[in-house]
Amino acid sequence: MPVALLAALFGSLAIHAAALVGMDVELFGGGPEPPPLRAELRPLPQPPPAALAAPKPEVPAMTKPAKPRRLATATPAARVVPVEPEADEPEANDAGAAPTNGSPSPPTMTRQQPAKPLLPASGTVRFAIFKESLGLQVGRAEHRWEFSEDGRYRLTGITETSGLVSLFKPIRIETESSGRMVAGGLQPERYRSLKNGKDANENADFDWSTGEVRLSRDRSVRPVAPGSQDLLSLNYQLAFLGSLPEGSVLGVVTGKKYELYAVDSLGQEVIETPAGRFRTLHLRAMTDNVTEIWIALDRERLPVKIRFTDKKGESFEQVATDIE
Repeated sequence: MPVALLAALFGSLAIHAAALVGMDVELFGGGPEPPPLRAELRPLPQPPPAALAAPKPEVPAMTKPAKPRRLATATPAARVVPVEPEADEPEANDAGAAPTNGSPSPPTMTRQQPAKPLLPASGTVRFAIFKESLGLQVGRAEHRWEFSEDGRYRLTGITETSGLVSLFKPIRIETESSGRMVAGGLQPERYRSLKNGKDANENADFDWSTGEVRLSRDRSVRPVAPGSQDLLSLNYQLAFLGSLPEGSVLGVVTGKKYELYAVDSLGQEVIETPAGRFRTLHLRAMTDNVTEIWIALDRERLPVKIRFTDKKGESFEQVATDIE
């Protein structure tokens, strides 16, 4: 075999090996979890009567919060063209969002009436996954949805490595979210996860009568806010939150933990993907990591691009390649 051909082959293998080594475990599951952060907000005490009010103490100057870090730019697989907001931008729907005044406590919840889905009864979106720092495709993903006439839903997701990366370390993650459609959107009841065909022990069971979720990872029971989602249903619940002009806080169960996501709207953008050209609403959910989702306003608000940026700054981007 010619020396040049051997060099090209080994060079390609080295590049894909580097892509695999740098692949964030959050994208395909696994890896240790940092200790959960706990915070409690208490209501302010009632002010005393005006006649007995003490002199107002001086308020120390507050430091200006740091601006969020600029995220990585999109890969050539999806070109973004910012546009001005249009009149038909969806209205915000606060029914699906968690309260913004602190961590939730277990509320007494009434069973909500079923609602109609925004999507057709069934369908599929397929994605190519790119590691942005290398500009290489390292995997693929597929989302399927089913809505039944009795108001129930079922979402399934498959994420797996592809190409030469799969030769070094084949990984296949299967997730499923099932529950009901209610006035505020999706109301998950069960979340299940498999890794390479085996139970990943990252399951969750919601009990909306008590406002709690049970996590299989540590067998803990956590209070959840109304409108909380699992990691898969989050992608489709965002369609019910509208433009989010003031931002929102949404509870999310990842299968490993429960935390609050601060969700912001970054405005409308026109993006081009292998699945087509879409007018989208760019949403961002921030924790210690950053998840960005572009939902197609002229295509049933489907997620057509998803970008995950870890706390080290490494980004992986899912771009829609096919919609059925």
